Amino acid sequence: PDLLHNPGMFCRPLLQRPQLVQQSFSLLRRSLQVTAMAQKRPKVFSQLNEFSEAKKSPGVLTTSHGHPVDSKTSVQTVGPRGPMLMQDFVYMDEMAHFDRERIPERVVHAKGAGAFGYFEVTHDITKYCKAKIFSEVGKRTPLAVRFSTVGGESGSADTARDPRGFAVKFYTEDGNWDLVGNNTPIFFIRDPFLFPSFIHTQKRNPRTHLKDPNMFWDFISLRPETTHQVSFLFSDRGTPD
Repeated sequence: PDLLHNPGMFCRPLLQRPQLVQQSFSLLRRSLQVTAMAQKRPKVFSQLNEFSEAKKSPGVLTTSHGHPVDSKTSVQTVGPRGPMLMQDFVYMDEMAHFDRERIPERVVHAKGAGAFGYFEVTHDITKYCKAKIFSEVGKRTPLAVRFSTVGGESGSADTARDPRGFAVKFYTEDGNWDLVGNNTPIFFIRDPFLFPSFIHTQKRNPRTHLKDPNMFWDFISLRPETTHQVSFLFSDRGTPD
């Protein structure tokens, strides 16, 4: 603390240039603040650290064919500064894999988040349903749940005005039971043939790569059956807490 508040104590040779000293310690204070902020960063940014801690043994790094990789940071060359050689299989395998690397996002419901948990029966409903998942009070079934927006891409905002979707996967003794839906009782269209055209209005214009409000309003103005859902969308249900 004394060093930060009185840098001249330890910088006597630089007292002739106090402005430079103050600037240096201002940068030091700022770097300490950044470090403190990094220690309080959200859990979502700790995924790599958590993965590293969970994998105590790094295992063996292999090529796409399963052959162990001797070095991931060097390439065979013609001499110390010569061109890289195509006979270096690890190098070629790495570049070939990268050139073809794709992580396709969902066409709809691309932006979302999920969690694992369990479903627990709290009331006896065996007179209504014979599924084993509901067979007795207190029975627990593992599940996965995911909540999402609908029209946005994977990098879109969570706060966008959009219906919200949910997907629940119950891992039951009889197999997996998938339950999906939206947070609205109706939808923009009923005819599935119109679904691709409607979703295209939610995506980016392929000519401009920008969201185009004209596409959306053009569609709903030509399809009067969308009015009911549009009234839901522009209520608070379109931007839920």
